[in-house]
Amino acid sequence: MKPISRLLAVGATAALVTAPALAADPELVIFDWAGYEDPEFFKAYTEKYGDTPTFSFFGDEEEAFQKLRAGFRADLAHPCSQSVVKWREAGLIEPIKTELIPEWGNLMAGFKDMAGFSVDGTYYVVPMDWGATGLTYRTDLVPDEDAATLQSFADPKYQGRVSIPDNVDDAYALGFLATGVTDWTKATEADLAAASDFLRKVHQNVRAYWQDGAELAQLMGSGEVVLSWAWNETPTTMQAEGQPVAMNRDTAEGSSTWVCGYVDLKDGQGSEAKAYDFINAWLEHRTAEYIVTAWGYGHSNEAGMKEIPAETLAEMGFDNFEAYTDKTLWQAPLPSAMREAMIADFEKIKAGF
Repeated sequence: MKPISRLLAVGATAALVTAPALAADPELVIFDWAGYEDPEFFKAYTEKYGDTPTFSFFGDEEEAFQKLRAGFRADLAHPCSQSVVKWREAGLIEPIKTELIPEWGNLMAGFKDMAGFSVDGTYYVVPMDWGATGLTYRTDLVPDEDAATLQSFADPKYQGRVSIPDNVDDAYALGFLATGVTDWTKATEADLAAASDFLRKVHQNVRAYWQDGAELAQLMGSGEVVLSWAWNETPTTMQAEGQPVAMNRDTAEGSSTWVCGYVDLKDGQGSEAKAYDFINAWLEHRTAEYIVTAWGYGHSNEAGMKEIPAETLAEMGFDNFEAYTDKTLWQAPLPSAMREAMIADFEKIKAGF
């Protein structure tokens, strides 16, 4: 599937986000971000079983965490690097059985061995996708000088024309970067206060806090929103439609980098064999090619990434990992107290306080 088809698929997904689940195979329930039910990600699974898993969706990881704590049951979930420690400490996830994953040795060591994903030689996450959250803009409506700095998000001339994620981690990645913090694991209370103050200024300009790529694409396509803090998916799919949208990861203050993966949830009622078949389908080399070309995200399977033409990787910015992550805020696991404070402040900011 080419990116243009991906955008149409995302549009269809938007109508499904409000539903509790997409019911299919009842023996495997996946708790995921909307859009990741795209069957191109796990073709080997559907080829084997003739059906897709059942999907239930969350808007951000805090919502997912609270729902799981309240008793929601699923087999696999898809959190990101900054949340995994909290999920593990809460007893929500089980160790990964790496012996059931043939491609395990091909995964990027920097991801599978990162803090929070690996604890004393035990792995709790199968890293899958990685990418950026960066300044994304309508090239016909935002001048280059404004697209060169994160301060534009708070510029009064963009009142009512800005969108940022309804996601505490991405929002604070913006807030910290804009106030000079590139390592949030070392942030102080004063740093948090400065980031929150910046986000309060941004709030005055926000047209909408977006929850999925389809919603943001509609807002930017119509011109209601001209400046957004977005994932790679938005410029990739919109450019494929011929729309004047671009991401600048190299602003004066930088951008943010994240990695996400699947975790094995405790008390899942489904089939373990199907869970690992799903994971292994995701780790196939054809999945790596698809997520890079159709979504604009990187894949954790280093061997699969190396099979993608060098010019394609260069076009997407994935030809040099060190360059990709240079001058970024890495969304690493946070101390619990700091993240809880971020969550509390973000709710106040969205409510206008």
